[in-house]
Amino acid sequence: MNTKDLIRLGVPPGEATRRGIEFISRYILKGLDKSKLPEAVAAMVANPGAYLEDELGGEFARVLARADRPLRPAAAPWRQWGEGLEPESVNQMARACQLPVSVAGALMPDAHVGYGLPIGGVLATDNAVIPYAVGVDIACRMKMTVLDLPLRELERQRERLVKAIEAETRFGVGATFKQRRTHAVLDADWSVSPITRQNQDRAWAQLGTSGSGNHFVEFGVFTLHEPVHGLGPGEYVALLSHSGSRGTGAAVCAHYSKLAMNRHPDLPKEHRHLAWLELDSAEGQEYWAAMDLMGRYAAANHALIHRHLARHLGLEVLLDVENHHNFAWKERHLIAGVEREVVVHRKGATPAGTDVLGIIPGSMASPGFLVRGKGNAEALESASHGAGRVMSRTKALETFEWGKVNRLLKERGVKLISAGLDEVPMVYKDIHTVMAAQADLVSVLGQFDPKLVKMAPHGERPED
Repeated sequence: MNTKDLIRLGVPPGEATRRGIEFISRYILKGLDKSKLPEAVAAMVANPGAYLEDELGGEFARVLARADRPLRPAAAPWRQWGEGLEPESVNQMARACQLPVSVAGALMPDAHVGYGLPIGGVLATDNAVIPYAVGVDIACRMKMTVLDLPLRELERQRERLVKAIEAETRFGVGATFKQRRTHAVLDADWSVSPITRQNQDRAWAQLGTSGSGNHFVEFGVFTLHEPVHGLGPGEYVALLSHSGSRGTGAAVCAHYSKLAMNRHPDLPKEHRHLAWLELDSAEGQEYWAAMDLMGRYAAANHALIHRHLARHLGLEVLLDVENHHNFAWKERHLIAGVEREVVVHRKGATPAGTDVLGIIPGSMASPGFLVRGKGNAEALESASHGAGRVMSRTKALETFEWGKVNRLLKERGVKLISAGLDEVPMVYKDIHTVMAAQADLVSVLGQFDPKLVKMAPHGERPED
C-alpha cells in the first residue's frame, strides 16, 4: 500500500497519510497478514476513536480523530502517471481535489512538491481560478527554433555561439538590458490590474531576459524523426529557451494569492495555498486579465531572445515551436459524462491536446523532446513539463561538487557557460523513464541534445 491507496480509503492527505505509512510499516514488520491491511485501515478511518490506545495504530488513529472535516463528501476524481512520486506531491494533488470548486485532476510523472498544487499537477475547476495552481512564475514556457546553421558549425563556431548567448541574453534576479528592448506587448493594456500597471516599467526593463533557477538558453543538436511544418527528418542545430514572466509575474501571483486567501479564511491550513477566486468576481476577472497579459509578456521574452540571437548570428529560422506550462485555460472537457466548460490549471504541465505540439526538456546534460499530444481525456489533455526534481536545491548544494559534474558534462559533450550546482543533471529524474510513463499522453517527434548551456550563475535564488 502507498499514499494514494490510503487516500482512496479515506485517509486525509498530509499528516494522516504520513502516519498511515508508518502504521503500515509497523503492521508488516509485526508479521501480520498484509491482505487484511486495507480492511484494517478502513476500520480505523470509519471509527478512529476505537483505536486510540491500539499498540500499532494508536498514533495513526489519534491523527485521524483530530483531522479536519473534509471540504466535500467525496473528492473530485483524479489519476496519477508514473511511479515512486514524492508522497507529499500526491498529498497535494489529493488535497486540491477536495476543494468545492474542483471537478477533475491529473498528476504528471515529473511531479514534485510545490505551493498549493504540486508542480506537475493539473486541476480542472468550476468557474474559479487558483493563483497558486497557475504558479509563481506565470506563463513559464518553452520555445525552440531550428536554425539554418550546418551541424558541423556547432563545434567549429562554438566560441562565436557562446559569445552570442552572452551578448543577447541576461540571467538572474533583477536582470535587465542597459539598452531596453522593444516588443508589441508593451502596447498592450497594462492597466487591466493595479499590479501590472505598477510594474509596467519593471517589465519593460526586464523584457527579453531570462530568470534564475531552472531557466536556460542553449544550443544543441535537434534530431527530427518525421516531417513537422514543412521541415523534413534529419539533424539540425536548434536554440531552446525556458523562462517566464519574470518579476512582474511573481508580483501578480503574490497579490492575487493573498486576495484569494483573504476571501477564504476558513480553509484548513493545508489548503490555504489552494484558495481560489471566482471568475465572475472583480478580483477573478482582474487576475485572469493579468495572467493573460503575463502569458503574452513571457512569449515576448522568448521571441526577443530567439530573434536577437538569430540576427546576431545571421541565421534563418526553419521551425518555431513553443508552449506555456504554468497557466490556466478555459476549455471544454467531459466531466462525469457531460461536456462542459472548466478552468484547467497546468502547473508545470504541458498542453497535450490532440495534435498539439509541445516541448518537454530534460536537464543540462540529458535530452529534451518535441512531442505531439494525444488528447488523453483522463489527463485533461496534458503531459509533463520536464524530468522533475528528485532533490531539493539545498540538498544538491550539500551533495555535489563541480569536479564530478564537469566530468559528466564532458562525457556528454556539453559546454556549460554558467549555472548553479542546484541545477546539475543528478537532481533530476531520468527523462527517459518520465517519457515512458506518459506514452499514452504524447508521441515523440524529435529529440534535442544540449551542447552549449547558459543558466543563471551560481548563487542566484530561484524565482519559481
